[in-house]
Order: sequence, then structure tokens, then C-alpha cells
Amino acid sequence: MSNLHAPEYSTENLPYKVAVLCYLWDRQGRVLMLHRRKNPNPDMFSPIGGKLEISQGEGPHECAVREIREEAGVTVAEKDLRCFGVVSERAYQGEMHWLIFLFELIVPMDASRVSMEEIDEGRLEWVPLDHVESKNIPWTDREIMWPAVRKHRGGGYFMVHIDCSVKPPVHRMTESRLPQREAS
Repeated sequence: MSNLHAPEYSTENLPYKVAVLCYLWDRQGRVLMLHRRKNPNPDMFSPIGGKLEISQGEGPHECAVREIREEAGVTVAEKDLRCFGVVSERAYQGEMHWLIFLFELIVPMDASRVSMEEIDEGRLEWVPLDHVESKNIPWTDREIMWPAVRKHRGGGYFMVHIDCSVKPPVHRMTESRLPQREAS
């Protein structure tokens, strides 16, 4: 019987990297973005997030809480986060497959709670929703993920598979539940 808790257990050769992206919205309708310094996507903007500590058995919610604390300096509870999307990417940048869980904070955040602006990963910036597309964001984010995020935030859910092994990438929305909007 194998022991998954052994120190020699490694995930480096797995075909998938598993990560979270965390969408923090503020009361002014902005989203917290990271102007990245490091791979993947240096000099591009993305929501905060990072890879799960798979060898420690970290779950997606735990990872989202940890990444928000590490990158934004804000402590949130798991109950204040909602998984509203899953993205699988085949052969992203020709290097690795990704499985990404998308989380959103379920209540708007007071932007002043974000105590850090410059972090090791890059520079944090509150971006108005209508300006995200004008930022330098990856093609898959601009054409596929960001439109799905805008459409499903606040109560919806989606799952999409993106095949980056072909040019241009193709995608298949495998699940989509739109949020319930109150009638005016």
C-alpha cells in the first residue's frame, strides 16, 4: 500500500497543474487584478490565485483562502467564497494542462481592506469591470474566461474546456447555469 504522506511524494510530473483564481469585487464594481511579474503570463493581468498544495492534500477552497491571504493580505472564511466556475485547459502555452477553480467573494469587499499593493508576484490593482478587456490579459481569458465570468458571477456556475493545442484555441462550454436575477 502506498503512503501519500511520504515526503518523497511529488506532483511535478503530473500532466495537470491544479489552481484557483479568486475574483474579489469591491463596492464600486471593480475587480482586484494582479499585474504579474512571474510565469505564467508575465507582464499580463489576472485575478489573484495560485496552485493547490496537492502534495499536502489542500482543497480548492483552502487554496483560495490561502491565496487571498498571501496575495491581498485579507483573511476570508471559506463560507464567504463561492466556486462559480471550473476551467480545464489542454496544452496551455504548449507546456502543461491546467484545471482551474474560479472563486468569487460572495459579498463586495471594502477595497481599503487590501493592505498590500506590491507583492512578490506583481502589483495589485482594482480594475473597473468595463476596463478589464483593455488590460493586457491572456487571449484565453479575454475571449473565453472573462466573458463567462461576467455572465455567471453573482449566483451562476459554468464549466468550460479550452483546447490550446490548436490555433486558435477552441473551447466547449460543458455546463452553464446563469444567476437568478430579480425582476425589476
